[in-house]
Amino acid sequence: VRIPRGMVFNALKTVPRYFVMGARVPEYDLHLQENVTYFTTDGCGVETVDLYTGEKRVSTKADVGMMARVVDSQPAVGFYWPMVSAQDFGRAAPLHEADAGWQNTVKHIQSETIMGEREAEYAVEMATVIAGSREELRRRPPLSLVVCTIAPLLQDQPGIEGALVMAKAGIPVGFLAMPTLGTTAPATVAGALAVGDAECISATVLIQLVAPGAPVFHSIMQAWADPRTGAYVGYPLDSRGRTAPIEIAHHWGIPSMGACFGTDSVELGWQTAAEPALDPFLAGLVSPEFVTGMGLSRTYTLLRPEQLLLDIDLYQRARHYMQPLEVGEETLALEAVRNVGPGGQFLSQKHTRAHMRASFTRSIAYQLDEKNKYRDPLEVARERTRWIVENHRAEPLEESQQKELARILAAADRELA
Repeated sequence: VRIPRGMVFNALKTVPRYFVMGARVPEYDLHLQENVTYFTTDGCGVETVDLYTGEKRVSTKADVGMMARVVDSQPAVGFYWPMVSAQDFGRAAPLHEADAGWQNTVKHIQSETIMGEREAEYAVEMATVIAGSREELRRRPPLSLVVCTIAPLLQDQPGIEGALVMAKAGIPVGFLAMPTLGTTAPATVAGALAVGDAECISATVLIQLVAPGAPVFHSIMQAWADPRTGAYVGYPLDSRGRTAPIEIAHHWGIPSMGACFGTDSVELGWQTAAEPALDPFLAGLVSPEFVTGMGLSRTYTLLRPEQLLLDIDLYQRARHYMQPLEVGEETLALEAVRNVGPGGQFLSQKHTRAHMRASFTRSIAYQLDEKNKYRDPLEVARERTRWIVENHRAEPLEESQQKELARILAAADRELA
């Protein structure tokens, strides 16, 4: 298919620059706007390292619900991508992933696994139950969809079919291109991004032809083929291309989903933090509307539940880097300096008592044990995650909503099995 230039530009004129991603509770609605970036989890992994036994196993619906509960407790995470697949529910797994999300968090749910016309129709029905009506679904959609294109220059038929159903209902749809330099895309970043952009824009044009004004977002997450092995690598030493797609989307006047985190590391260790360490800071500089990637390793496929809290720590560091440094009479502390003089110490100063605790922001790496020794951050993250899973509960769905979701899922299980 070759799309005339004029048709492309006319279609893009109908894409809203900003829209609302609704939540179960209105206070958690995400109002996309300039210079505001929301972060979310990664998905959709296929294996889980059990939080209690350390055993690696196939992921389940219970894992999806568990991580939704963790997300619900964390203000840093704006909405929830189901982090792993509900492989105990077959073809209807994507619908069960959305259900597990809504049952365990009041925040917006974004799926990347709902594909096909019938699956999408069931998803729209479920989202309508959460929203309360079709009108409210359009105004504050509690669900959005990510559809991966196929590199190079192809669209996925079930993905497009599902996207069309969602768009007609007013549910935001995003297109995510994942070109691999040297295999499914040119071996240069600019060439790979051009191919990925063509995939995203062609899909956006199709959506606007069918549902003008439908909310759409744009995303490219490129990777590299190791020239010696052919292995898929998400984080080579030079990975500048990870933030360039944000500028491309904004050039078109379309909201952007940026890429952060998603380390290639298999075990929790130096690589797990080193690869994505700068990602949230760079995202803050270019301001995508939202960013995905928290909490998975082994290139988006493996869930270690405690990793989400470790990635949130990286996010918090970036958030502090972006804050202005206050310089004024109080912060310069000239009176305290005069009081102490050369060779003195500041512990006895009122100024120190007023500011010392606030000046030291304690990260997960500086948590103290009963002997005031710094604890292992991995141990702290694991302990905190277990506490959240055992103690935190989101505001429950109304009983009528739970019954209606169960009815829809039962019908989907029968039809799609």
